Amino acid sequence: MIGREYKDFIKNNFTGNAYYNDRYLDLLHIYFFTHEIFLNTGIIKMAEHLNSFSGSDKLKRIIFGAPRNINDPKIFHKIALIPILAWIGLGADGLSSSSYGPEEAFRALGSHTYLALVLAMATALTVFIISYAYSRIIEHFPHGGGGYIVATHMLGNRAGVISGSALLVDYILTITVSIAACADAIFSYLPIELQGYKIIFASLLIMLLIVLNIRGIKESITGLAPIFFTFLVTHIILLGYGIFSHAGEVKPVVENFGSSLQKDIGTIGYLGILMLILRAYSLGGGTYTGIEAVSNGLQIMRDPKVQTGKRTMFYMATSLAITAGGLFLCYLLFGIKPVEGKTLNAALADGLFGSWGIGKILAAVTIFSEGALLLVAAQAGFIDAPRVMANMAVDSWLPHRFASFSERLTMQNGVVMVGTAALILLFYTHGSISALVVMYSINVFLTFSLSEFGMSKFFITHRKKEKEWMKHLSVHLTGLTLCLTILVITVYEKFLEGGWLTLVITSVVISGCYAIKNHYQKIKVEEDKFDELLTNIPTVGEPNNESVDNRDMTAVLLVNGYNGFGVHTFLTIIRQFPGFYKNFIFVSVVVVNQGVFKGEEGLEEHKESVKRDLEKYVDLARRLGLRADYRLEIGTDVVKSATDLCIGVNKEFRRSMIFSGKLAFKIEKFYHKILHNETAFAIQRNLHWSGVPNMTMPIRMDL
Repeated sequence: MIGREYKDFIKNNFTGNAYYNDRYLDLLHIYFFTHEIFLNTGIIKMAEHLNSFSGSDKLKRIIFGAPRNINDPKIFHKIALIPILAWIGLGADGLSSSSYGPEEAFRALGSHTYLALVLAMATALTVFIISYAYSRIIEHFPHGGGGYIVATHMLGNRAGVISGSALLVDYILTITVSIAACADAIFSYLPIELQGYKIIFASLLIMLLIVLNIRGIKESITGLAPIFFTFLVTHIILLGYGIFSHAGEVKPVVENFGSSLQKDIGTIGYLGILMLILRAYSLGGGTYTGIEAVSNGLQIMRDPKVQTGKRTMFYMATSLAITAGGLFLCYLLFGIKPVEGKTLNAALADGLFGSWGIGKILAAVTIFSEGALLLVAAQAGFIDAPRVMANMAVDSWLPHRFASFSERLTMQNGVVMVGTAALILLFYTHGSISALVVMYSINVFLTFSLSEFGMSKFFITHRKKEKEWMKHLSVHLTGLTLCLTILVITVYEKFLEGGWLTLVITSVVISGCYAIKNHYQKIKVEEDKFDELLTNIPTVGEPNNESVDNRDMTAVLLVNGYNGFGVHTFLTIIRQFPGFYKNFIFVSVVVVNQGVFKGEEGLEEHKESVKRDLEKYVDLARRLGLRADYRLEIGTDVVKSATDLCIGVNKEFRRSMIFSGKLAFKIEKFYHKILHNETAFAIQRNLHWSGVPNMTMPIRMDL
C-alpha cells in the first residue's frame, strides 16, 4: 500500500504531470498576503515583544537560576565534580550508612558481643572488596551507568532492566530513609509536642533538595559541604579519642575474645558461631549501601573521569571502612549496651564525652551531624536515580523525556519524579526507619549481585585478552559470594517486615518498563518500514544547486534525524502543495541529553551527526530539482530550541510556512502523550503565539 502510493507519487510529480489544487493555493496566497500586512504594521513584533516578558520565567530564574550556555566549550568542565565534591555528593550515601549499619549488626550479636571484632574486620574487608570491584567497573564503563549498564552489556537486556528497576526503587528509598532518619535525629532534641510536625518537616527537606538539584548538582553539593565536613571532624574526634584513650583495653578485649569463643564452641559449636556471624553480618548489610553510587554517577565527574571516579571511590571506601570498623571497636571497648530511645552511637557519644565540660554539647553535635549527613546522603538518590532513568530512557525502557536535560543541564524530569516518589513513600511508611531500611537494602544487594556476576562472566569470557583476568575474577567472585549471602539472608529474615513490599514495587516497575519497551518497539517496526522505503529514493536528472532565495515561498521542515518519517513529511508537502514552495529549509535541534552529553567531546560529535543528517535532506531535495538549505540549533529543551530556531528562520524567509510531523494513531490512548511528548503540538502552540505560520503533518501509525 505504502510502496505503491509513493511510486505513483514520484511518477506523477517528477515527470511533468504535477497536480495543482487551485482553490487551496488561492487560500494560501490570501493567508500570506494578510500575514505580510501584519508584519508591516508591527503586530507580530508586538506579540513577540510581549511574549518575552513572563512573570513565571522570572520566578523560575530566581528559584532555579539562569539557563546555562550549552555552546560554551568549557560548560562540562564548569559543572563537573572534582574528586572531593564527588566524595561529598556520592560518598555521603555510603558514609552515612555507618549511622545505622554497624548498629544493626552489633545488635544482632545479642550477648555474643565479643564477635564484633570479627564483624569489624569483615565489614572493612567487604567495603574494600566491593569498592575494588566497582573500580574495575569504572575502568570498563567510563561513561557511568553502574549496575544497569554492567547488567545490560554483560548479561543482556532482561538482567539490565531488573538491575535498573532495582536501582530506581533503591535510590528513591535512599532519599526517603535518609530524610526520615535526618528528621528523627533533629526532632530527638526537640520537645515531644513537636513530634507531630516531623513528617511535614521531612517533606519540606525533600522539596528543598528538589529545588537545589534542579539548580545544579555542583551548587547543591557545595551548599551541603559544611554538613559533610562537620560529620568528618566530629567522628574523627569520637573514634580517634575513643580508641586511643582506651588503648589499654585492647589486650583484655582480645583475651576475652579467645575465652568467649572457646566457651561458645562448647555450647553452640562451630556451626552455631558461624551462623551467628553470618546473620549479624548480613543484617548489617545496610553498611554497604551507597558504594555503587560513584560508578553510577560517573557522568557528572570531571575529566579524566576514570581517574576522578577511582579516586572518589578510594576516598569513600577508606572513610567508610575506618568509620564502620572503628564503631564496632568502640562498642566493644566501652561495653556499649542498647539504651531505650537512643541509638548505639548516641550512647557511645554520651559515654565518651560525658565527663567533659562541654561533653553534652559535643555529643549532641556529633549525633546531630549524623542525622544531618543523611540529608547529604539523599543527594546520591537525586544525582544517580535520574541518570539511571536517563540511561534506561535512551534504551526505551522508560519514556524518552527522562533522557532530557533542563536549561540548567540537570535531569529535571528525573529529579521531580524521584522526589515525588520519595514523598509518597515517606507518607506511606509514616517515616518509619526500620521499614524503609529493610525495603531498600534488598534491592542494593540484588544490583550488587548482578554487577558482580556480570563482571565475573566478562573476565571468564575475555580471559585470553585480559592478562590479569584471574586476579580480577577472584575479586568479583568473592564479591558475588558476599553479596548473594547478604541478599538471601536479608530476604529470609526480613521478608515479612517489608521485604515483600520491595519485591512487589520492583516487579511493578519492571512490568511497566516492558510495556513501554514493547510500545517503542512497535513504533520502531513502523519506522523501519518507512526507512526502507523512503531513505533511498532514486532520482533522475541533474540536481538543483541554486541558492535559496528568501523572496520566494519557503517550506521550513522540522526534522529529527534522516529517516523515513522525515522524508515522508517532506514528500507529503510536495504532494499537497505541488510547485508552490520554491525553497525548502530543513531545520533540526541538536538536543543535548543523557545519550550524548558524556563530556566535552560528546557534544561536538553529536552536532556533526545532526549536520550530516540535514545535509542528506538537502541532497535529496536538490536531486528532486528543488532549492534547499538547512539550519540547526543546539539546546536542551527541544520545544524551546525548535521554537526559537523556527522564529529565526521565519524572519530570514518572510514568506515561509513551518512544517512538522506528528505520529497519528488510529486510537489515541492516554499514554501516547507521556511516551511521545506531543512535541509537534507544543512547538505549534508557541509558534501560533509568536505569529509564525505553521502546519503539522500526520504520520499514520496503524497500532
